[in-house]
Amino acid sequence: MKMLVRDVVSEISSRIGLGIVPGCEQNGLHRGIANLAALILEEEETSGSPDERRFQLESATIEENHAIVGAEDRIPMVSQNYGSLRRRGLNRRGAESPNNVSGSPPSVSPLSSSVILQREGAITQPASTPASPLSSLSSQITQLNLPSPEDCTQDPNWQATKSSVRERNAAMFNNHLMADVQFIVGSPGHTQPIPAHKYVLATGSSVFYAMFYGGLAENKKDIEVPDVEPAAFLTLLKYMYCDEIQLEADTVLATLYVAKKYIVPHLARACVNYLETSLTAKNACLLLSQSRLFEEPDLMQRCWEVIDAQAEMALRSDGFVDIDIHTLESVLSRETLNCKETHLWDAALRWASAECARRELEATPANQRRLLGPALNLIRLPAMSLEEFANGVAQTGILNPQETIDIFLHFTASSKPQLCYPIKPRQGLKTQVCHRFQSCAYRSNQWRYRGRCDSIQFSVDKRIFVVGFGLYGSSSGAADYNVKIELKRLGRVLSENNTKFFSDGSSNTFHVYFENPIQIEPECFYTASAILDGGELSYFGQEGMSEATIGSVNFQFQCSSESTNGTGVQGGQIPELIFYGPPTDD
Repeated sequence: MKMLVRDVVSEISSRIGLGIVPGCEQNGLHRGIANLAALILEEEETSGSPDERRFQLESATIEENHAIVGAEDRIPMVSQNYGSLRRRGLNRRGAESPNNVSGSPPSVSPLSSSVILQREGAITQPASTPASPLSSLSSQITQLNLPSPEDCTQDPNWQATKSSVRERNAAMFNNHLMADVQFIVGSPGHTQPIPAHKYVLATGSSVFYAMFYGGLAENKKDIEVPDVEPAAFLTLLKYMYCDEIQLEADTVLATLYVAKKYIVPHLARACVNYLETSLTAKNACLLLSQSRLFEEPDLMQRCWEVIDAQAEMALRSDGFVDIDIHTLESVLSRETLNCKETHLWDAALRWASAECARRELEATPANQRRLLGPALNLIRLPAMSLEEFANGVAQTGILNPQETIDIFLHFTASSKPQLCYPIKPRQGLKTQVCHRFQSCAYRSNQWRYRGRCDSIQFSVDKRIFVVGFGLYGSSSGAADYNVKIELKRLGRVLSENNTKFFSDGSSNTFHVYFENPIQIEPECFYTASAILDGGELSYFGQEGMSEATIGSVNFQFQCSSESTNGTGVQGGQIPELIFYGPPTDD
């Protein structure tokens, strides 16, 4: 047997360029070849066929035309050829587990394994560093589009198909292969087992490191995570394994929670960015509640900007009834809300009815009052009109008789009683106006509306909320105008309103408003349009500016193809844009 091993060693050594080996223990490289030769000869004992033995020996060697520098580089290739013999069915011992897909023999010396690992480390550096998942984050997150992890590793030589560490890590995502921990994720009755690998998790999260390798680490195979949604947990793991972030509207809040729970700040930041870009009046109140919970001040500020400017829409949203009592109190006490107190009253009662349902209580006035508690006293009932109070609040049964009488006396009596409700109206947001003309013309060079469209395109560098437009009126005396105003983005109508205004014949501008403020995103062009019917002769603007700065907001203007009445950047109509924006210094 010893001579046979030596013969095989000599044959392999000569094939790979090492020359004839006088002994089998000269160095680690020769010992590795010797171990490999011994394994090949073990196969011969059961194969019996000389042709088959020759096939094994031929397959275990390396073709001389492989351009590989350094003898140690050849060891992994020999091992791979040995693995190919076993995969062809020449290993008849049947002792290997089907999960062993490495292709290396079970008794290869430690040196051979270390050389393979060294070789692996030398070739796995990616050709180019992948871009950070946060560098181009938007509502559509770039995906790696990998096949199923289990499918990726069905091929026994799957490692050879992955050219980078990222691809090999991605193949292990949600894969039972080599997994050393399993998470049972989800609430009882709705759990999902998710396999993982401790090393990968520990390198991506200090919480996981403490769980698996810290001083109080517990060596549990299954770990229950009842407070996390499976979809959100998989998003976390996908980021750790694949350096990829894939967010969806219905799971982004749960993903933010799990990113905070396991202290993965880059994923948490991506979630916040996603929420900020998808923030609207419909979800602002609910996101405000969540951002308070997650302690995200930037997201909270963005939510307040939307709620302040589009308060009526936010209060009517479905998500408003799902906020917590502390967020409700914050909304009701907000000084800068742009809405009537009747809207706040109606929203508070909607929330109270929903809270009764959550607590399985009948939505009676007494129960609603009890659940609202001190929040009710934040509504500024005396700031309503007498008609609004008498026809609405007074008839709900929420207030006790004495409160109702006192508020009526506040409206009507000269000696007003002391009230437990704030009296001063809310300040609301201050409107700002962007003037795009430096002067206007009249009489000798008059403008005619004629029912045609006046239109201009604009963009801003900060998020604002357009409230309405300023328009020129009649240049030949007082006149009434019917006007249709419209705001579009990429051809889609965001808002429109048919309204009227009275012109006193002066060169002043006259403001017309949309029913609700429209959110304007930065670095996008919007089209403002107006169609007027009335006195034909009017003032018009001239010396128009292509750029204008109001406070901290920079406007840019360009001509619109929809303008059929002559309005452009240099002159025409729509001289003003009225908006809510970041507060100015004054």
